[in-house]
Amino acid sequence: MTPAARTRLNRVRASAGIVKLALQQIEDELAGDIDAQELAEILRELHREADPQDCLFGTLAQLLTAAARTAERIEPDRDGDASCPLHEVAALITDNAGLRAYYATRALDPQGERAP
Repeated sequence: MTPAARTRLNRVRASAGIVKLALQQIEDELAGDIDAQELAEILRELHREADPQDCLFGTLAQLLTAAARTAERIEPDRDGDASCPLHEVAALITDNAGLRAYYATRALDPQGERAP
């Protein structure tokens, strides 16, 4: 591994560590004494139906799409063995996981939808 690649990997590890700490904070908040409406608001912060790209799920999907595009560039046979699964994961996060989070949020607080 080149020094530049090692530095890049170290930056990614540090950033991933920060993300883990932030997610742990959210998990700790969820373990507290909250009601259905508050839980729904927290879930809405993780997935915004009106603007799915401007939330945690959307950001994660965007990251995976960037990885897929990089894989497309460097795949030896350009056969999609690496890039296609990454594109699929990104789509599953926004389409499937996001929709399920939306359904859960609506079940907890059906009147709490914000205007787009």
